[in-house]
Amino acid sequence: MAQTEDKNAIYEHAQLGHKLGFGKKPALIVVDFQLGFTVPEQSPLAGNLDAEVTATNELIAAARKKDIPVIFTVVGYDPHRQDDAGLWPEKAPSLRMLTLGSDLVKLDPRLNQEPGDLVITKKYASGFFGTYLASTLTMQSVDTAIVTGCTTSGCVRATVMDALANGFRPIVPIECVGDRAQEPHQANLFDIGAKYGDVMPLQEVLAYLEQL
Repeated sequence: MAQTEDKNAIYEHAQLGHKLGFGKKPALIVVDFQLGFTVPEQSPLAGNLDAEVTATNELIAAARKKDIPVIFTVVGYDPHRQDDAGLWPEKAPSLRMLTLGSDLVKLDPRLNQEPGDLVITKKYASGFFGTYLASTLTMQSVDTAIVTGCTTSGCVRATVMDALANGFRPIVPIECVGDRAQEPHQANLFDIGAKYGDVMPLQEVLAYLEQL
């Protein structure tokens, strides 16, 4: 019988998993907590993310107390243009349900959203790809991107990777991200923590915000 691999030992040997730490100026990025992903009764793309939405609201409230930018992203496509989504719907056809103006593109009403909050509509997984998110953060001298939302294996992961590539320190609060299934959720939390950002309990992130 083959021995079970010790992934922690393998990654430690490769010198993966070092901490980036917090910077001085964070922003909170809430990725795709829209009805198309949070209400299974309305969309095949959705999962049960009730706990994650609640935890994210706790983080939003803490961010507002410190005047930290809160930015939301949603996925949405022009229903009159087949090329609006590029190749992505060829891989996941149900994405075409996320048409601009439909309920599935609306933010989950349980979120603590305020009228002045920026909502960025994106076409691909990353909140940075093809959007003005990076320039917005740079303009506000942000150096730390606290990333919440869904899905851990998709748009959260892609946003974290691009945050790092754009020079922002990615922080992922465990309780504030979710997926349709636990196996990809856990695997991607492990991989994000090893290679792209700092994955930590929500309470650690709240403590960081409190001391700002």
